[in-house]
Amino acid sequence: MISALRGTVLSLSGGTAVIDVGGVGFSVAVTPRHALGLRTGSETTVLTTLIVREDSLSLFGFPDQDSLDIFSALVGVTGVGPKSALGVLAEVTPSEVASAVAREDDAVFRKVSGIGPKTAKLIVVSLAGKLALRHAPAPEEPAAGTSPVVRGNVERALIGLGYPERSATAALDEVLESASAADAGNVQTLLRLALAVLGPAKNSGGAR
Repeated sequence: MISALRGTVLSLSGGTAVIDVGGVGFSVAVTPRHALGLRTGSETTVLTTLIVREDSLSLFGFPDQDSLDIFSALVGVTGVGPKSALGVLAEVTPSEVASAVAREDDAVFRKVSGIGPKTAKLIVVSLAGKLALRHAPAPEEPAAGTSPVVRGNVERALIGLGYPERSATAALDEVLESASAADAGNVQTLLRLALAVLGPAKNSGGAR
């Protein structure tokens, strides 16, 4: 396994960097963002992983351990090949990938070429609770009610229980005004608090 390369950048072309290590030029697939940080003729260190196929040996390179870890996690998901995994890192940073998985937001992955809706959803489900970045920034406490995914899930649940949409929205707004950051990100907690505000649903359809 070739885990890292340290040498001189011989050439850069699209998503490929050729690195001279002791007189041997290694072709390494990198993201455009990574390539922008490299300079022909300059020495660099690239973390790598070797993907072995029946008809090829391909090196993929990364600027840091978090990027390599995310790539390795992605290629472990059914339906995600190394090119698609590198495509994800070309679109978003490792911390954004981890954040999207934590929010159960598969939209980040759907915009990557080669990843369809089913695979995007599978990425979120497969990687849930598995992404622990080594150099991730300290998480910021989200402001109450800032997650459209959580809010939408609670509103739909309330409407499904028989509450008018306007009443459900108003109750949720009231709850979010005083909810802690932790409560604001938890669907079950918000639903319970909103139900306490609304009271029993009126089967007759009358609004509160």
